[in-house]
Amino acid sequence: MQKVNIEQKLSLFSDHWKPKIVGDLNSQQVKLVKFQGPFIWHHHDHEDELFLVVKGRFRMEFEDHSQWIEQGEFIIVPRGVEHRPVADEEAAVLLFEPATTLNTGNVTGELTTAHLESI
Repeated sequence: MQKVNIEQKLSLFSDHWKPKIVGDLNSQQVKLVKFQGPFIWHHHDHEDELFLVVKGRFRMEFEDHSQWIEQGEFIIVPRGVEHRPVADEEAAVLLFEPATTLNTGNVTGELTTAHLESI
């Protein structure tokens, strides 16, 4: 049982859109990721995702609307919902999702990170 200092973990990396595992909990993973710019449109067939903004803010785009998620706020995107996070400026985000979750969901490409690093 080790406590995790989020600021310290965020200081260990600078790349964007590459989630890092910082904890495991019952087949779920706690991940940290830095957003900057637009991600890709995608969905997850079998997993819900929780996005908690640790620093900054980002916009979650959906097919029919978008919503700003501010520092200290979170949003849960249900499985099957097409979405795209966009950060005009760098944002640090904590993700809580099943360990099986692929960051690009139903789409694979240059932003896909199949094997996540634990930090």
